[in-house]
Amino acid sequence: MTQKQHTGDSYWLSTAPGGERRPALAEDLDVDVAVIGGGIAGLCTAWELTRAGRSVAVLEAGRVAAGVTGHTTAKITALHSLVYDKLRRTRGSEGARLYARSQSEAIERTAEVVAELGVDCDWERRSAYTYVRDGNRVDELRAEARAAREAGLPASFVTETGLPFPVAGAVVVTDQAQFHPRRYLLALADDIVAHGGLVYEDTTVLGLEEGTPCRLSTSTGASVTARDVVVATHYPLFDRALLFTRLSPRRELVVAGPVPAGLDPDGMYITPDENTRSVRTAPYGDDGSRRLLVVTGEHFTPGTGDTRARFDRLADWARGHFPGVELTHFWATQDNDPTDTVPMVGPLHPGADHTYVATGFGGWGMSGGMMAGRLLTAQITGGECAWSGLYDPRRLASAVREAPAFLKHQAQVAKHFVGDRLRPSPPVEALPPGEGAVVRTEDGRLAVYRDDDGALHAVSARCTHMGCLVDFNAAERAWECPCHGSRFDTDGKVVQGPATRPLERRDI
Repeated sequence: MTQKQHTGDSYWLSTAPGGERRPALAEDLDVDVAVIGGGIAGLCTAWELTRAGRSVAVLEAGRVAAGVTGHTTAKITALHSLVYDKLRRTRGSEGARLYARSQSEAIERTAEVVAELGVDCDWERRSAYTYVRDGNRVDELRAEARAAREAGLPASFVTETGLPFPVAGAVVVTDQAQFHPRRYLLALADDIVAHGGLVYEDTTVLGLEEGTPCRLSTSTGASVTARDVVVATHYPLFDRALLFTRLSPRRELVVAGPVPAGLDPDGMYITPDENTRSVRTAPYGDDGSRRLLVVTGEHFTPGTGDTRARFDRLADWARGHFPGVELTHFWATQDNDPTDTVPMVGPLHPGADHTYVATGFGGWGMSGGMMAGRLLTAQITGGECAWSGLYDPRRLASAVREAPAFLKHQAQVAKHFVGDRLRPSPPVEALPPGEGAVVRTEDGRLAVYRDDDGALHAVSARCTHMGCLVDFNAAERAWECPCHGSRFDTDGKVVQGPATRPLERRDI
């Protein structure tokens, strides 16, 4: 990226714009289930519930399938980097088997839905690989292959892949899948409506009153009454169990562009090395002569470091390993990693009777979102689900067992909360166009951005979630909170939660 470039829409958004906006909620509503969030977890849950005969309303603050899901790399696999050997040690063999089974069944459920609805979403079966180039990590890969195989996956250890460079070793799981996520979810949303469900966009949920029934207040002034409420907002919008203390936000960059079909590595690849590198291709064009190369990596905590330099490193890596690729798309995705490895899907808090949550997918939200839809539907309709206990957000044993990760995350939050307030303040006059900085004024810390025409835009630098100071991401031109991952545009509007209120506008 050049110094003045910044990211745009993902390839999935640019190739499936979605047509006219769906209406915002305009009047009070009474339904069986209100689902907050129109990403993969929310829409899959709403779709399953609609098919189970429940009246459902989806409430999305922006546009459906345009947030985290619209920026994913869209791999649907049960091989989640290096997870099974750890699960075997921390959750036992049965926990690892339940994890593998739940994720594998999610893939097959997605295939069934694609076929039933006839969704044109570039559905492809591919093998998934976790690889390393460092020979010192081969034993780790062998252990992962054994654990994944014992958990029930068709996994094996290999030393040869379709990548254009040698690897020291890899775990491969066959018969996984990939797709165009936005086309799939737009089809789900249409089918929800076709079966009597309701989908609203531009409707931010502001308040939740739990009870029998529950009541939601929204940014439009209308309210929703529902027997059950599902919070599927990626990061919990309402967090009465303090789940945010067990979630660590992680942002990753994506570059993509066409390559000759002969350079297709014929698989979905990820490595924990090199600050993460994920590689796959997708159909591109009509004649089959080219594929779209999608490369992800350079993970970081939002609001930290030089994002432009990270994009440059990722682009250089893609060009270096796939000569001739013309990178046409640059975007970023964001995930929340649970401190105890497993997503949190189930009752919102220990006393919850009719409120549920789906969060902490750790970068694997495609299979995780479909899994969550089926699990929550079973819980809401009184059905059985073998892995409810594994994903239960109220679990305490695993949180205690993996306390070091929890304590490390809290230490980082405390470091930002205190340390960011001690940063030196640059002079506003020195701020070039397209740049932003947090500056100290008589009214406190302000987040100041100078647009391309030279005009200044100032907002409070205190994140409206819990008061940490934001920092500027120059590549994406956004204010980001390093504590819990909230993101805002240059005028303070919420781009990504958990914050629900904008940064306060200020004069400068």
